[in-house]
Amino acid sequence: MNQQYIQKLYRYNQWANARILDTVAKLSPEQFLAPAGHPHRYLRGILVHTLFAEWVWCKRWTGESPTTRLKPEDFPTFEVLRSRWAQEEDDLMKFVEGITEERLKTLFQYTSMEGVKFENTLWEAMAHVVNHGMQHRSEAAAVLTELGFSPGDLDMILFFRKKL
Repeated sequence: MNQQYIQKLYRYNQWANARILDTVAKLSPEQFLAPAGHPHRYLRGILVHTLFAEWVWCKRWTGESPTTRLKPEDFPTFEVLRSRWAQEEDDLMKFVEGITEERLKTLFQYTSMEGVKFENTLWEAMAHVVNHGMQHRSEAAAVLTELGFSPGDLDMILFFRKKL
């Protein structure tokens, strides 16, 4: 894993998140909070879980091990969620843009929400966060499509593709 690839991967992650969030912005408050047949029960739950993962891992990479989760009820409206997402994304992208080849190869230790201590190589955890986000963006895209608001394709190649 190298610095340039990780940085591009996170710029793709940012782009794909924006496509989902821009589509969610078109929903009514009722649609945002409506039950859905997915593991996180509704669109808000999927999005909060995705944000939580990006937030908690960034904290872990900078030496913190949070002990509380972000909860859907912390975000009563989409606007509140999007505002927090913008703040956390800014912190995450500052970390990503400052990453070095050497740092990507280092081990870091953290404690899970359940109090279990772990150690991972930084690049492994960073790759995990983007992969995790792909899964949950897919769930969000399915809910949005069911509501009649498809976010369109989220394929990485579309982010990288250049027209001639």
